[in-house]
Amino acid sequence: MADWIPADVRARLKSLRLSTRQAGAAQGFGLHSSRMRGAGLEFAQYRSYEPGDEPRQIDWKLYARSDRFFVREAERDAPLSLWLLIDASASMGQSDAARPDWSRLSAACAIAACAIELALRQGETFGMAAIGDGGIATLVASGAGPRQRDRCLLELSRLRARGGWPAQNTGATSATSLRAVWERVSAGALVLMLSDFFDSAAVELAKKLCAARREVLSVQILCAAERDFAFAGGQLFVDPETGAELLTDAPAARAKFLRAFNAAKNALAHELAAGGIRHTAWVLDEPIDRPLAQFFSTRASRLQPASR
Repeated sequence: MADWIPADVRARLKSLRLSTRQAGAAQGFGLHSSRMRGAGLEFAQYRSYEPGDEPRQIDWKLYARSDRFFVREAERDAPLSLWLLIDASASMGQSDAARPDWSRLSAACAIAACAIELALRQGETFGMAAIGDGGIATLVASGAGPRQRDRCLLELSRLRARGGWPAQNTGATSATSLRAVWERVSAGALVLMLSDFFDSAAVELAKKLCAARREVLSVQILCAAERDFAFAGGQLFVDPETGAELLTDAPAARAKFLRAFNAAKNALAHELAAGGIRHTAWVLDEPIDRPLAQFFSTRASRLQPASR
């Protein structure tokens, strides 16, 4: 299996902690804070003593001051359910000329491996699904522990960028092809979606999951060539999913392309934000932990370019 996490990135992951904006509702062990009241680690509130409460929960110092029994309640630690949704369509096979072996899909797998490492450290459950070739390319049911991590990493190493997303306008066909996602990713789950989001079906899935009470975080994975468009001379561009070709004079087209591309990127960010989704764009030549640091950093830190 590929080692997706460089040593310097692994060290920086120690400053990150998976968390959600919504409190968890499930019971169990984990580091994710919930709003369930009871014995726990973090103080939440006082309430009047009731028959059946354990004496050790009584705040005796407060009793000495008030001559009344009060019980200290704390927030229990509840598990977080992390799901990784990875775009494995053909466009994710694109890379930059400076590093042809580092594709969008390679980067998505590396970011996913980092998220898995965080979930493993916190004792959370995690699962993954890759979507491409017209449906679900691979699925690993939710689980926890080192063996679950190894299962996920093995599937990541097997992923190949092929085909496209299931069409959204074919009704039952689309619903059937993605049924396993809806069956497995339960309400309240934290979903990290890794995609170039060039297919509207990916955007629609993210919005529908969020509307159905899944907390969705999205990372748009872009190439440096798309950010800079530093091509010289005549260039032939080919859509990897449709085969459509475009021949153009790159220097003459650069300004127009960058305006249109940045406008589309900003429109995507606004659309996802309007749907309640936390979103970031990330480029292949940036540190692989930067998206996770934006979502989960526990302290301000300056990230330096990572070796990969």
